[in-house]
Amino acid sequence: MTTPLTPVELAFALLREGRMGDAENLMTREVQATADRHGPGSPEWASAQCDLGNVLLNADQLDRAAECFRRAAAVPPRDHESRKDQLTYRLNLGLALRMAGRLDEAETELRQGVQERLAFYGREHAGYAFGLEPLADLLRQRGDLAGAREVVEEAVANLWRNGHERVASALALRAAIVHAGGTPEPLFVGLHQLPDEVVEQIGQVVTQLLDRDDPASKPLLTALVAALEERLGADHQATLNALSVLANLGRDLGDQAGRIDAIERVLASYDRQGRQEQALMAALGLAMAQDEAGDTEAGLRTYASAAVRAERIGRPELRSQVLRNWGLALKEAGRVGPAEQRLTEAVEQARRGADHDMVGRAGVALGLFLQHEGRLSEARTVLEEGLAVLDPVHPDAIVGRSHLGAVLDGRTCGCGDMPGTIADAFREFVLTRLPADLLDRLDVAIVDGDFKIEVGLRREPTEAELERLNQVFQTAHAEFRRRISEPHYAR
Repeated sequence: MTTPLTPVELAFALLREGRMGDAENLMTREVQATADRHGPGSPEWASAQCDLGNVLLNADQLDRAAECFRRAAAVPPRDHESRKDQLTYRLNLGLALRMAGRLDEAETELRQGVQERLAFYGREHAGYAFGLEPLADLLRQRGDLAGAREVVEEAVANLWRNGHERVASALALRAAIVHAGGTPEPLFVGLHQLPDEVVEQIGQVVTQLLDRDDPASKPLLTALVAALEERLGADHQATLNALSVLANLGRDLGDQAGRIDAIERVLASYDRQGRQEQALMAALGLAMAQDEAGDTEAGLRTYASAAVRAERIGRPELRSQVLRNWGLALKEAGRVGPAEQRLTEAVEQARRGADHDMVGRAGVALGLFLQHEGRLSEARTVLEEGLAVLDPVHPDAIVGRSHLGAVLDGRTCGCGDMPGTIADAFREFVLTRLPADLLDRLDVAIVDGDFKIEVGLRREPTEAELERLNQVFQTAHAEFRRRISEPHYAR
């Protein structure tokens, strides 16, 4: 028998579905119910406020989250356990303020939290170090590297003495602080004395701390890769994950040579291990990187070898993906005949598989090719078939629908009215998820970078239908908002 989800667990499940309004409403009701049962200002009410704050924090409502944590931290503790909880609430308050850019307030709260933890736990307890680490990170963010170094060293020493696994995040933060200070000392120390799983966590935290727009992030990440390779081995997944992040960082920073080198190292490892599907994905990434670096011929050769890999694996979905990407690269290289052949084969392979998205993506790719070649009737047929099986929120569906609009207008190029296409996709997304007789009209437009929606009802909805209506709109907003600024057609 499964255990029912708690309200906060259910709220986070709603957040993962993009239903932010539903998650917030659920926790707001829970706060009120807790106040009714135990009274406002009770430890139980403080706990519910903290849960609501965590939901708001994960919905990017940072200022509101901070106020929830502030209310929770203001509740006087009644016993040892509620005092521990209060320390957590204050820590959460400091983190929320930092995330909101309210750095002065954040530092005040975090410093107060450190002093309260010192008084409660004592200097040798790991609970004290839990407050030191976020303070060190804030000081790093503010440019006070000397202060950050002093605080993080105390946190590392404490957690190391206590044998606490959280030493991983403290060591990762220490490495970032030392790196920012520009001293020649080693960034990663003591890894050979730590269990593998702790070393893996260090790698994960370092990649989370990276500023993807800062070229200084590359030497930090390069040092991490070297440390992981020495400690865990070149074929360990943690090393490969860090190399993959290094490749993505190379793309973001325009370091194509570094990007290609990192991908080649990942590909070589997967080949050594006989991990065929992972090697295939690495090969596709390598081909794209070579193409974007201007080495078209190398990219095409890599696509050809990737096609051999996919054929060896035998899954039609993978063969379709390779053929699609290869066809797009051939088209960009001006090789129209081979491009059409590969894109047509991509559609045929996708139809043999069970992945509807792959059928749709291959169809959109071929449809765009046919449109640009002036074969509008064929393009329309292929695009309509592909769009019929793609979810309206899929990026390729949005681009394909926009191009279909251009085809219907008799145009061989141009992607039509992209904002209008996104608005139409939003409308379709909503309509397909509601009772057919509920809405009389649904007008959707994009105004000043956000959705403007007008709804007309045919009849009075039931309470369940009204709740469903709210859920669908919340999900649509979460799914489509990022498409407004970042519509793209990706391989």
